[in-house]
Amino acid sequence: MNKIIALPVLLLAIASVSLAEDFRIPPECEIIIDDFVHGIKPGWIPKSFKGTTEYTWVEENGKPFIKATSNNAASGLIYKIKYDPQKYPYITWTWKVDNIIASGDATRKSKDDYSARVYVVFPALFFWNSKIINYIWANKLPQNQFIPSSYASNSIMVGVESGEANTGRWMTETKNVYEDYIRFFGKNPPKIGAIAIMTDTDNTGESTSAGYGPISICSRDPRK
Repeated sequence: MNKIIALPVLLLAIASVSLAEDFRIPPECEIIIDDFVHGIKPGWIPKSFKGTTEYTWVEENGKPFIKATSNNAASGLIYKIKYDPQKYPYITWTWKVDNIIASGDATRKSKDDYSARVYVVFPALFFWNSKIINYIWANKLPQNQFIPSSYASNSIMVGVESGEANTGRWMTETKNVYEDYIRFFGKNPPKIGAIAIMTDTDNTGESTSAGYGPISICSRDPRK
């Protein structure tokens, strides 16, 4: 191969590897919900509230992920898994949104749409007593602020990212679910029963797309 041609090819390959490194599962994360390396795990169960958000497997620049596309629809994917959040308190994931919901507003039931959200579900004997933490890419809710869902007080909305500042960029998030549950609900959490993702636009009737990268559960903070 011509050396002049080979150098750009080599640099491109190195760049692709470097990008893919952003998607590596940290060694502190012993439970992999999905890394999407081999597509979407069969353990994901679709759940529709209105219409169908399209979830497809994509690989770009060495990054395998789920691309979610929603047009006036609300459906998600649920991964059932039971584990103790005291033993494994951290959840980490990577995501990207292409746009936020322009008229979306977490304080209004009629505008309760998000380009991306990651749910942590704490099931109870009676489903109406179940607790949910929604980690959202908020439209207007400020980053790190939280409010009860406009649909149910036992579901908390947490603004992990907010607004347009980081749209189009892959962001890696880490949350201490154990501490968050105590902060939101005032007591120690029960076992977690599911992790879910959803991109929804049914209330506003808008369109959006997002990407969900690796999701994993950790016994220690992977940021340290």
